[in-house]
Amino acid sequence: MPAAPLPKTLYTRAAALVRRIGVPSAVLYAALVFDVVYTTQAALDELGPRLVDFGLLPGIFAMAACGLWAQKRAAVAGVAGGGVLIFSTLFIHAARIPPYSSVLPKVTITEVVAGVLMVYFVARRARAGVAFCVVSFLVVAGLVAVFGRYGSVADIDSGTGFQALLFGLLLLVAPLVPAIAARDRSPRGEPRTRLLRRVNELAMGQWPLMGLLGFALLFEFGSTYSGSARAFPVLFCSIVAAVIAVLSPRRPADALLGLSGIMLVSALIAPFLRLGFDYPVSAGVPVTQVIAGMGVVVNLTRARGLSQAWPRIGVLSAVVALGTILNARRTSGLETDPQNLSTYAFGAALLLGISIAIGLMLRSRDSERTTAVQSAVSDAQTAERMALARELHDVVAHHVTGIVVQAQAARMMAEKNPQIAVEAMGRIENAGVEALAAMRRLVRSMRGDAPAGSSEFSEQATTDLGADLRKLVESANHGVTTSMHLDLPPDLPHEVGRSALRLVQESLTNVGKHAADATEAVVVAEVQGAQLHLRVTDNGRGTTRRPAGGSGGYGLVGMRERVALLKGRLSAGRDPDGGWRVEAWLPLATGEDMEGDE
Repeated sequence: MPAAPLPKTLYTRAAALVRRIGVPSAVLYAALVFDVVYTTQAALDELGPRLVDFGLLPGIFAMAACGLWAQKRAAVAGVAGGGVLIFSTLFIHAARIPPYSSVLPKVTITEVVAGVLMVYFVARRARAGVAFCVVSFLVVAGLVAVFGRYGSVADIDSGTGFQALLFGLLLLVAPLVPAIAARDRSPRGEPRTRLLRRVNELAMGQWPLMGLLGFALLFEFGSTYSGSARAFPVLFCSIVAAVIAVLSPRRPADALLGLSGIMLVSALIAPFLRLGFDYPVSAGVPVTQVIAGMGVVVNLTRARGLSQAWPRIGVLSAVVALGTILNARRTSGLETDPQNLSTYAFGAALLLGISIAIGLMLRSRDSERTTAVQSAVSDAQTAERMALARELHDVVAHHVTGIVVQAQAARMMAEKNPQIAVEAMGRIENAGVEALAAMRRLVRSMRGDAPAGSSEFSEQATTDLGADLRKLVESANHGVTTSMHLDLPPDLPHEVGRSALRLVQESLTNVGKHAADATEAVVVAEVQGAQLHLRVTDNGRGTTRRPAGGSGGYGLVGMRERVALLKGRLSAGRDPDGGWRVEAWLPLATGEDMEGDE
């Protein structure tokens, strides 16, 4: 019984959407939505002139379009994106629109993400000289946007300028390194290509966590401007924590210990930096590190289960508690108020419980998926074995039965007419050669060199079933004179023709094995309406002797399986006029066609 398909949850639908549009486009769309919401809120608030902030939207949408375009025409989109940044800066400066800061001062999140994507795709796909010129133009346009959106040069202090250059350098190097590595297509570059493929697979599985960490880091970047360079060590710890969280699925246990060490360093140095209330520290722990800790706990619980994960989770909890005591009270001293500590403990326990619950849920889903995959593989293997068993019975047994029948006839007629025995030996030789060829084809199928069930007749059945039936009857391996009545169109479906050929072949084989004293067999194959009608009859008088070569009992079983796969009907039994009759009705429309018509 096939396993039931997994339910389409919100996560699976979102994951399918991300796979369809790609991670870069998904990140760009998320940044665009954030900018639209933030700009709309700023335009409608009571601070400053109303609606003036909407002037940022044309540049934001234009940069998003250039970022998407860069995935197809990298160099052209890069030039267009640089031009958009410059003209948007001139418009903002002339219209006195107050831009907000993100990673870079006075530059929106969408502009930053689109710029990074353009640098990546240009460096990866454009020719070296073109890539250098376009990336240089994007860097100049970024500098114009950063420093040109201030009211005057006097508004730019040295700390802000230094941090803008530092973060701009990081944003430039981050996409250039993987882009240049991906450009290498030589044999020596294959390990790099495999590494990038692994990174891409990791990103596809971790995109929700990467999105949350990205937004948290954006806020920490922005807060670093107000806290000057003092906050950079904590920001660096947060970046390392985010990287550990993203890579944690590969070694979750070690990742949790590494994250605990980074968070411990951050907690110990934070009191000496005097960050104040401008830096996003929740209960003494930076927001990015909180999200990273939750992500690593989810991955560890998902991989190891709660029974093996709780000791390391306890270590992380102790580090978080230490960070809360050291840094929750920003003004002076340690946080020792029992009421505040109990509130922080409750919040931490809630977040930890949510993380563990998500991890256990994903672990259960992985188990269900593994069971479903194993069931599907088992069903496929069973179907393959059944196809090979049917092919072995229908093809090889047909030739072997002919050999046995001809050998019996030669033995009985050898003394009366030696010439008949010589002719029978020739037919036995031909049947043996055909049986050996059929066995080789089956061996190739099982070794993967040919599709299961393929054979000489199988391939020809896709073009002319009538010719295949005539060739089958002319071989006369079953030893009974056979006449035919065929009324077949030239465009029978492949599966119908192949199954019809096998049904007639097995029926004639049974005539030779079971029909005692049969002298004639009749094969009828004609189209009646939307069905192919097959009928094979003989004038035998039933089995009065042991069948040639014995009977495996699988002939009718295989025939019924073939007919059932095509949703047809099969009838087999004694004919009222004597002998044996096999009839089958096969729909000309395959299963997929009939489902499509419905």
